[in-house]
Amino acid sequence: MEREWVVEESVAVEAGPRAVYAAVADLRRTREWSPEVFSTWVRGRAVRPGTKFVGFNRLGWRVWFTTCEVTVAVPGEAFAFRVSSFGIPVALWGYRIEDVGGDAARTRLTEYWEDLRRGTRGAGLVSLLGKVFTGVPAAERAALNRTGMRATLGRIKAGVERG
Repeated sequence: MEREWVVEESVAVEAGPRAVYAAVADLRRTREWSPEVFSTWVRGRAVRPGTKFVGFNRLGWRVWFTTCEVTVAVPGEAFAFRVSSFGIPVALWGYRIEDVGGDAARTRLTEYWEDLRRGTRGAGLVSLLGKVFTGVPAAERAALNRTGMRATLGRIKAGVERG
C-alpha cells in the first residue's frame, strides 16, 4: 500500500459558518473535539496568523507535545496551523468552512491534514521521533488521522448543533 500524504474528511453541520469557525478556531476547546489532544497552551488571547500554541497529546499510555503556529484564520471560511517538533516541520492541519445551506444555516466542514515529513532536512529524524513518542510509524499516520478526523468532526458537529 502506498503511503498517504494528505487526508481529508467532511461533515455537514446544521449551523452557520461563523458558529462552525468559532468552534474550530477556539484552540482551548480542541481537547473537546480531538481524540488525541488533551490540552493546549496558547500564547496570547487573539488567534490569528502567527499565533503560536503547544498541543499536548495522548495515544494510550504515550504522551507528547507539538509546537504549532496558526497560518490561516479567516472567520467563517478557513482555519489552519503548522505543526513542528523540535523546529522540524511535521504536518499542516486545517479546516475549510463552506456555507451550503442557502436560506437555512448549514455548513460543510472539511478537516484536512498534510504530512510535511518528506523532502526536507530532518524529515527522517522527525518521522523516527514520531514513532518513538506516539508509537505510530509515519506510514500508518494517515490512516490513524482519518479515523481521528471522523471522531473530531462528529464531536464538533454535535457541539455546535447543541449550541
